[in-house]
Formats: sequence, structure tokens, C-alpha cells
Amino acid sequence: MSKRAYNFNAGPAALPLAVLERAQAEFVEFRESGMSIMEMSHRGAIYESVHNEAQERLLNLLGNPQGYKVLFVQGGATTQFAMVPLNFISAGQVGSYVMTGSWADKAFKEAKLAGGAHVAATSEDKKFLAIPALDSIKPADNAAYLHITSNETIEGTQYAEFPDTGSLPLIADMSSDILSRSIDVSKFGLIYAGAQKNLGPSGVTVVIAKEELIAESPSTIPTILRYSTHYKNNSLYNTPPSFSVYMVNEVLKWVEEQGGLSGIETKNRDKAGLLYETIDGSGGFYRGVAEAGSRSIMNVTFRMESEELEKKFVKATEQEGFVGLKGHRSVGGLRASIYNAVPHESVKALTDFMKHFQQTQG
Repeated sequence: MSKRAYNFNAGPAALPLAVLERAQAEFVEFRESGMSIMEMSHRGAIYESVHNEAQERLLNLLGNPQGYKVLFVQGGATTQFAMVPLNFISAGQVGSYVMTGSWADKAFKEAKLAGGAHVAATSEDKKFLAIPALDSIKPADNAAYLHITSNETIEGTQYAEFPDTGSLPLIADMSSDILSRSIDVSKFGLIYAGAQKNLGPSGVTVVIAKEELIAESPSTIPTILRYSTHYKNNSLYNTPPSFSVYMVNEVLKWVEEQGGLSGIETKNRDKAGLLYETIDGSGGFYRGVAEAGSRSIMNVTFRMESEELEKKFVKATEQEGFVGLKGHRSVGGLRASIYNAVPHESVKALTDFMKHFQQTQG
């Protein structure tokens, strides 16, 4: 195999090489069944064992919170933007949203269509380059829940701590930082995450929810969009994305091998620290975008003195085997997505390149 790319894509993103190699070995024949896991019935014992194992393994990594259920659904976080308000907003209620950037805005707009939405706090005055202070978050009196986006991939911001909402359900889109650090799941009523950044390949979305919240859903919404449908059928109401679920299970095994969430968090903070130190120590040649207290350890966003120099930087990185360092098209600039599976060696190679580029261009 040729040398693997230094993959800094924002999603679909890097997967652990060890997981890819294990999947390769099991791709054609899984557990001596004479077929691939993609070819077998999702009602069969072999697939169901993988399905259940992945659910149990995820809860175990999260500390086995009591009264929570893992669901595997389809449609990405984008479908969750609609499912959340459809399932939880009753007549006379709204969903309260903390506006932190592009993805929070998408969730908010879907809630406006599906039931009603309220802005509980916003960092728009800071161009979404900071997370609002927790004491500034004020859910509506008639809020059905408070929704946050734990990590904004485009702006490069992340909650350092989460709001305490008491009896009001806290719902979080954790698509881009789930399993990147230890969290107290009991703070949340529901967490959802597209798999394609930290959990596995695209095709499956993980929902972790209090069972009491998802046991019953309104009968007025489509059956497939009811959380209760997936809850009562163990996420097997319709054909699941079986290979994606299998891959999630393999990634979860890999997380265990890294020392669980505490081990992963240490690695992630080391990687982010190395990159931010390079940016901050460049004398202004590179400039971090997000405010220091809100910086993401998953998506590091930065700029240079001109778009022309940024384009030159991206072109030079591509020639050296780096992938995905161009910022999102909506904001421009530069971005390194350093999810769980991005090895420290890749980040070290990037910082070495950045220092060399500064020496030749500064």
C-alpha cells in the first residue's frame, strides 16, 4: 500500500488504521458464516449480536448511565434536527436553542418548521467565535427542552462545560466531539451524533437517550420519525445500516484499547495543544480564529494574512500528502480536524510543515 495520507478531513473523517485492517480481514466472510455482514439478514443471530454488542459497548464507555438506551437510526444529524422537535414539542411549547454557529442554526431552523423555536442565548455578536457564558443561557418559560451543539466544526468552538438545566431535558448534537472526552451523560436527556467523525463511517446516527423520554412519541408524526418506534424495536424496525453499525462496534473496541475516554481525552488534548502552540507561537503568521476559552480540541481553525497566502499554503500541503486543511466554504480560512483517529504523528507532521512554511514564506 502507498503511504497513507495525513487526513484532516472534517467528515467523513479518518478512521483508525487498526479498525480498517480488521474490517478488511472480515470483509468477505464474517464469523465463518460464508458471507459478509453486509449480505446477511439483520434479523439473524449473527448480526443482532453485533448490533447489541455495539449498544452495550457504547454505554459502557460512557460509564453505564442508568435508564439510557442507545438507538441506531439513519438520516444523519440533519434528520435529528427535525426528529427532536417533532417528538418533544407539544402544543403551546417551543424548543430553546443556544446559537453557536452553522450547525446550531440548522437545528434551530428545523425546529421553527416542526413546532417552534426560541433563542436561549447566542454568540452572534462575536461572529460565533465563542461559546456563550453558561449563565447567559435562558430557556423559554414554555420550553420543552434546551438544545446545544457541543462542538461547531466550521467555527472551531466547543463547550468546555455544559449548562445545568435541572428538570428541563438537555439535548445535544455531539456529532463532531462524541467520545472525544469524558462527559457526565446524566446531565443530558438525549444526545445524538452522526457517526462519520468519531464513531465510524457515514450511514448511521447514534442516539443516546433517557428511556422515559423516548418510550412514547406523538402518534401524529410519521412512524419512522418516532423515537418510540426505534426504542420499542431495538433499532430494527427497518433494515439498519448493518456495515456502518459493525464498523461503529469496531471503533468502540479501538477506543477501549486506547484507555477508554480518559485515554482518548489525553491524546486529543495533547494533539490540540501541539497545534495551538504552533499557531500562537508563530508571531502572528498564523492566527487562531476561535476565542481561547472556546477553542475546540476537534476542529482547529486558523487564518493567515491573506487569502492568497492561505491558498498557497493549502496547495503546498496537498503536495506533501496532507488532506482536508481548507476551511469550510462558508467561512474560508484553514481548518485541521483532529478527531480521535487522527494520530499524533499526523499532527506533528503538520506542525513541522507549518513551521517550515513560515520560514520560507514569512
